[in-house]
Amino acid sequence: MMQPKQLFEERMKKLVEDYDKWLEFSGKSPINSIRCNTLKIKPEKLKENLENKGWKIQQPFPEFPEIMIITSELKPGELGKATEHLLGYYYVQEISSMMPVLALNPKPNELVLDLCASPGSKTTQMSAVMENKGTIIANDKDIGRILILSSNLERCGCTNVIVSRNDAVQFCNKLQGKIKFDKILLDVPCSGEGTIRSSPKTFLMWNIKMISKLSRMQRKIASSAVSLLKDNGEIVYSTCTHSPEENESNVNFLAERFNLQVEKIKLPVKCRPGITNWENEKFSEEIKNCCRIYPQDNDTEGFFLAKLKKK
Repeated sequence: MMQPKQLFEERMKKLVEDYDKWLEFSGKSPINSIRCNTLKIKPEKLKENLENKGWKIQQPFPEFPEIMIITSELKPGELGKATEHLLGYYYVQEISSMMPVLALNPKPNELVLDLCASPGSKTTQMSAVMENKGTIIANDKDIGRILILSSNLERCGCTNVIVSRNDAVQFCNKLQGKIKFDKILLDVPCSGEGTIRSSPKTFLMWNIKMISKLSRMQRKIASSAVSLLKDNGEIVYSTCTHSPEENESNVNFLAERFNLQVEKIKLPVKCRPGITNWENEKFSEEIKNCCRIYPQDNDTEGFFLAKLKKK
């Protein structure tokens, strides 16, 4: 029987042709990326302020000037202790983690559900994109995580967010027949295979039984959320893992079970298409519209996302 580490390596070799390159980038220290909080400051002004501190700033995507990379050497903890961070002018956020909100593209005055919201990186990002208009219901079940979420919302000046503390499935059941959402973000708890750069212990803790358990939980959460979506409403399902059981398999299940359309996604980073075969499972050709983000393609952490539309 294969050891967990060996099994993980074998699975990754099946998923990525350039496995050696993936391994090389997964062993590198993550880059310092931040997102300008446009509720409080304009990107050009924040860039000027940070450059006056001696920081070197890059804005890799002209169409998204709020996404910034600090290329200069920083002291330990400097990014989190800076006055601009304490004032909520920027959020320390990994670039691939910003992609689900860009894919969902919530609009001002829409009603949005963020079902697994803490620590709030994507909630605060949506609030900024929506210009503090409309309403976001941000849910999480753990009181410690709720406190972190609330603190980040306050620091970033997000006033269009209602915080809820509930089990995700029970919360969706409570809302049945009472409310429908324009957009839903399902950034579900996962095995975290994509976060090895910032959290090498993920590799040591990995086991296949956990993948199976998480996949069932994710499917349950996502299934309960679908009924809360308006007709023509959109869901973005995302994870920070590479595991097809937690990704394409779940998206394929949702699309077939609930008559959802898997939409094409246009993002500023390089995406590889979703896979249509894994182990003994075969998925719909539509699953190619999913997006796999790999460290070696973008010098980011790994991510997966899919956009589904209610027909």
